[in-house]
This record gives sequence, C-alpha cells and structure tokens, in this order.
Amino acid sequence: MDLDLLRTFLAVHRAGSLTGAAPSLGLSQPTVTAQVRALEEELGQQLFVRRARGVTPTSAADELAARIAPHVDALSAVSLGPADPFATPVHLAGPAELTTVRVLPALSGLVSAGLRLRVTFGLAEDLLAGLSQRRFDLVVSTIRPRGRGLTATPLTDEEFVLVGPRGFTGDPRSAPLVAYAEDLPIIRRYWRSVLGVRPPPGPAVVVPDLRGVLASVLAGFGVSVLPRYLCAAELAAGSLVALLEPEEPPINTLFVVTRAEPCRAGPAAVRDALLADAARW
Repeated sequence: MDLDLLRTFLAVHRAGSLTGAAPSLGLSQPTVTAQVRALEEELGQQLFVRRARGVTPTSAADELAARIAPHVDALSAVSLGPADPFATPVHLAGPAELTTVRVLPALSGLVSAGLRLRVTFGLAEDLLAGLSQRRFDLVVSTIRPRGRGLTATPLTDEEFVLVGPRGFTGDPRSAPLVAYAEDLPIIRRYWRSVLGVRPPPGPAVVVPDLRGVLASVLAGFGVSVLPRYLCAAELAAGSLVALLEPEEPPINTLFVVTRAEPCRAGPAAVRDALLADAARW
C-alpha cells in the first residue's frame, strides 16, 4: 500500500475536509481527492461521504485511521522540519486578556532561546476555525473545540469573582454593572449560579475588553465579574474588593488546542511551556 496515499488519507480524516488537508500535505485539492479515490479503489471500500461542508469518515475509515495513525505519525516525525525548532515563527492565538496577562509571560524563556512568535487576539470560535484552516499553530481557547481534526488539552481553570471598588458597601445586586458585552455573558452566569437570579438589564458601562472592565471598576463606575487571575494584584492591594466568596465559585476550563497531527517542534515547545506554567496560574 502506497505510504503517500495513507498520509493523505490520514490528513483528510483529521481535517474533516479535502480542502483543509491540502495545505498540510503541500498538495492541491484535486490531487488530494484523486489520492483518496485511489486508496478507496485499492481497498475496495468507501472511506468518506462527501458533504456540502467537508467529508464524513465511514466506519471503515475510522478503523483504518486507528490502525495506521501511530505508524504514519512516527515516520512523519523523522522529517517534521528544520533542525532549529525556532527556525519558523510560531503563530499563537487566544483571548486578548489571558494571552497578555498569563500566556506571553510564560513564554519569555522560549523567546530568549530564539523563539519567534506571532500573536493574534480574537473570539474562541473564530480562532479555532483559523487553527483548522492552518492560519495558526495553536490556540488558547475558552471553549473545548467540537468535531474532528483538533486536539484540546486542559490548561487551567479560571475562577470568576464578583468585585467592586475600594470601600464599596452596597448591595451588588442593585449596583451599576460594568460589563464585557451588552448581554452580560460573564455576569449573567455568575448571577444565576451564585445568586440564583437574572442580573438586571442595561449595564451602566460596556467595555469589550476585560482589562477595560477592570479599569472601570477601579474608577468607581460600578461592580462586575472578572477572572481572578486578571484582578489578583488589585485584590491583594485592596484597591478592589471581592463582594462575595461562594463555596463553589463559577469556573471555566481553558484549553491549549493544536491540530490532531504531529506538532512541529516550535509549537510543541510553546504548548509544553504553557502547560508547565499554568500550574501556578
């Protein structure tokens, strides 16, 4: 059986798309299609069902992928790229606040060792789509990706805390709200899980960046809900106060996500550094 056909099959199986697999193989989409058809003819089995968006593997394809993946990956790992792991820039994407406050400081050692880094901020779903389309090498995501082709490793749990400015003594349920978005996504979850009610509509201030939300609360605009990592220094200094300390505060699991294929040395080093550093976040 032709090893190139197996490599192409495995890339399509992981990407869930003929078009999505082509860049990683250095092939055109018609060539990928032809190689998949050639393998199907050789095996005498249909491996993929063509859909409007991508392909769906058959049970025969799932079985074949499970059998060959460790061996194809081992062969591919021999020639993944240049000897210098940082010869090619690593394209990293994630939420602006977490990436700025936690992710980038964790990579200082790698940058000193020669890592070249290119960073993109955005929403999780958009960034995960970009990872699948090979625009990024890895993504720090606030949601677990769905579907095939991506591998998510839990990074850390972010804890949410209800905060107010120094000296705040009122009822947070009736205080002006400072929100990340008009529909109160973070505040709404906290109100329901901890207070058991919906938050009042119409926040006083909306800032589409949690660092701006933090600055607004410090300025006395109102109260808000923030990840503890983002406001830990202000809480310790007393310029910000935690208004409630529930036994089980809301948390959200963060993931470091890569494509389900052998990882180049540079992205793998970034992933491993983040996993090691996240233990103290």
